Amino acid sequence: MVSAGCTCDDELRHDASNRTKALKYKFVAIASILVAGALGVSLPILAKKIPAFRPENNIFFLIKAFAAGVILATAFVHILPDGYESLSSPCLSEKPWGVFPFSGFLAMVSAIATMMIETFASSFYKNSHFNKALPVNGDEEMAGDHGGHVHVHTHASHGHGHGHGSAMVPQHSESSSDHNLIRQRIVSQVLELGIVVHSVIIGMALGASQSAKTIKPLVAALTFHQFFEGMGLGSCISQAKFKSRAIAMMLVLFSLTTPMGIGLGMGVSKVYDENSPKALAVGGIFNSLSAGILIYMSLVDLLGVDLTNPIMQSNIKLQLGSNLSLLFGAASMSLLAKWF
Repeated sequence: MVSAGCTCDDELRHDASNRTKALKYKFVAIASILVAGALGVSLPILAKKIPAFRPENNIFFLIKAFAAGVILATAFVHILPDGYESLSSPCLSEKPWGVFPFSGFLAMVSAIATMMIETFASSFYKNSHFNKALPVNGDEEMAGDHGGHVHVHTHASHGHGHGHGSAMVPQHSESSSDHNLIRQRIVSQVLELGIVVHSVIIGMALGASQSAKTIKPLVAALTFHQFFEGMGLGSCISQAKFKSRAIAMMLVLFSLTTPMGIGLGMGVSKVYDENSPKALAVGGIFNSLSAGILIYMSLVDLLGVDLTNPIMQSNIKLQLGSNLSLLFGAASMSLLAKWF
């Protein structure tokens, strides 16, 4: 029964396919996905120049909630099922792939690993940043490192009770701001890593396919997918306050990843068999790992932070709007699963 249900034979992939038509759709896919990805990831960053779209305004919460819904649906509806399908394929050997649910396990492992990496990286950068500014020996070094600000705090606290509080508030505020900025930068980089990995896989799968009937609906689906996913990443990058060069590198990397994956798939299409055991195992593993990263990032770093933000907690209309925006984003990306 397993042998009868297995479609590992490469001949099945080429039946009723038109190579010329498929090649035309691949070039269309490269152009449309490149434009959609570049536009989607750039919009939140360019929108910062418009006062209404700045991170401190309510509409930005709505955009991030929509983007989080898109990323969450991408992980649960698109990537994780693909990983499960690949690792449970009858083309793979029964042991070890058939005796353990590797897809869910790998997604869990990558989510935990992402949390650990983010925690340790935040701690490392925070400690290395603030240790350079903290005093080591006595009031003199404090005064030397921080100038008159800390010197006033040290001596005024003996005679004036209010001097202690007024000096500490700016220092605490600055520390909190720096910590949030460092965390946001780590979030942006880890999120882009997860997106890039899965973008290469879907790009290669499209580029290696020889069926025009398979590629045609994927062009539209992946174009919208790349646009919405770009908005999610761009929202995080816009809050991280990277330098212009770093922002440009991240935008270019995201925009080019899927088109490059398509080109790579086209290059190896003659020797690449997407139903071979090796291809199924590698694709399933990376899809499962990517899904875990995106699930963690969307729930913890995007939704978890914004939904507990004091601005949102004190505004019922904003909470309702953000939740509706989240559902709309998740529904929009989930609908694409009908074709992709």
